[in-house]
Amino acid sequence: MAASKIRPRRSVLYMPGSNTRALEKGRELAADGLIMDLEDAVAPDQKIVARQNICDAIAQGGYGNRELMIRINGYDTPWGHDDAAAVASSGTHAIVVPKAEGPDIIQTTAAILADNGAPENLAIWCMIETPLGVLNAHAIAQAMKQTMKQASPRMAGFIMGTSDLAKDLHAAHTRDRLPLLHSLGQCLLVARAHGLAILDGVHLDLADDEGFLYSCQQGRELGFDGKTLIHPKTIDMANAAFAPDDQEVAWSVRIIDAFAEAQNKGQGVVVVDGKLIENLHVEDARRMVELAKTIQEMT
Repeated sequence: MAASKIRPRRSVLYMPGSNTRALEKGRELAADGLIMDLEDAVAPDQKIVARQNICDAIAQGGYGNRELMIRINGYDTPWGHDDAAAVASSGTHAIVVPKAEGPDIIQTTAAILADNGAPENLAIWCMIETPLGVLNAHAIAQAMKQTMKQASPRMAGFIMGTSDLAKDLHAAHTRDRLPLLHSLGQCLLVARAHGLAILDGVHLDLADDEGFLYSCQQGRELGFDGKTLIHPKTIDMANAAFAPDDQEVAWSVRIIDAFAEAQNKGQGVVVVDGKLIENLHVEDARRMVELAKTIQEMT
């Protein structure tokens, strides 16, 4: 599939690197992306084995159009530096750095990748999961933009670590996530200001389908590109929640056509079904149509 300006990231599933069966199953799942995890999901005595498992799985291939990311351990652990060095030549699309709290972690990551021959379009994603990370999101984003090659079809981005963030804030993880909305909104503002992608945090209660769907709807309304997941059973729900439905696509096509017709008549605005349509609405409509088209091409 040719690179699109918009890459679907409706569902991005964490997969423990120590579980080779899960890594194999990832080739068949309908997730838009996979985060092959070396950090939280892997026990200390399995870290090195998990790293090799992930590199072997990616080298074997078979993941199709799925976006592949590897979450490394922190640089304050015995494994972080070697994780990043392995990621450089692994063939993955992106490295995910946990607990980013300042621009220095971007500079460290970029230096390790460069020293180990990483391709220039290997993206750097940052987990924003601490109060300091939220407060320094702007500086982190600036460092990411300076580091990444803007011509790359794979864009760097933020991943919200809402579980750790709630813990550090001493906040309740409620259904409406009101205690987290300021942090989520702050990171969304920064991501959009710098042209970065951003993924919502996980929903921990796998028995709570209603709550999961609510969090997906809320995340999409806030502006997230998609949701990170901890179980394959939630993939289809996330895909549906973050994809344009037929009605949205049809409306987008209508206003694109109506605005084009108005422009041909020398008009800068047009009214469709009583709604005033300007260029800003058309830009969003085009994004919606392109996203729907790319999703269709992936299936």
